[in-house]
Amino acid sequence: MTAGTVLDWFSLQEKVALVTGGAGKYGVQITTAVAEAGAKTYIASRNLDQLEEAAASHRSAGRDVWAAQLDLSREESIMSLRDELLEQEGRVDILINNSVLRPMRPMGDDHDDVAKFDLSMRVNATGLFAITRAIGDAMAERGKGSIINIGSIHGMVGPDRTIYRGTDMDGFVPDYFFHKGGMINFTRFVASYYGPYDVRCNCISPGGLRTQAHPERFLKQYSDRTFLGRMANDTDAMGAVVFLASEASAYITGINLPVDGGYTAK
Repeated sequence: MTAGTVLDWFSLQEKVALVTGGAGKYGVQITTAVAEAGAKTYIASRNLDQLEEAAASHRSAGRDVWAAQLDLSREESIMSLRDELLEQEGRVDILINNSVLRPMRPMGDDHDDVAKFDLSMRVNATGLFAITRAIGDAMAERGKGSIINIGSIHGMVGPDRTIYRGTDMDGFVPDYFFHKGGMINFTRFVASYYGPYDVRCNCISPGGLRTQAHPERFLKQYSDRTFLGRMANDTDAMGAVVFLASEASAYITGINLPVDGGYTAK
């Protein structure tokens, strides 16, 4: 049984977290969430300058956040980061697979669709597998860990043409639907594989995150598609991330949790 009160179970104090793609749209709130819950947090991607700036901003707000170089298309980069973290920290308690490469435009717009699909899979599928195995094996050796995959509602349902009607937007981007759908079942595989070592793996599938770039018509049509009548904001995923990273979810593994205002339930 987990010690302390139920609120103590949500704490990530003395934990080490790795967040891939920590400076992106959802990455900022994910990093904020685990760091505010107490974890020493590393954010990792190819753009180290951008990450250093983001990490410095977190530290100025009192969060223990640090930048690290990572190229998910290269296994040697993944293994180098793993070895660096194990040498510096001795362990990684939490892995959050949030990084995503989106090289494709809507299907039919590109003349090199196949090449871009292949590039997408190299990062979003092969890279996901490689970093999960690298960190998961280290967690298994220690006998503890939580892996969280950041999916999307587009891994659960097909594109809805009605939310784009009357706008210049188009959501028919095939690689994104492919790898986010695959991520959900890969989560179940990882949960089964590492379960005997007390390493859990779960997926969060967020809905659309509102930005200033969204036209009003899209915003209304998307919002009408949800139960809560709005798009996601810059804090909506934070509670789910902390819950699945912490001992509060110690008996939960292999799930996909939609954080979508009811979009996929409608």
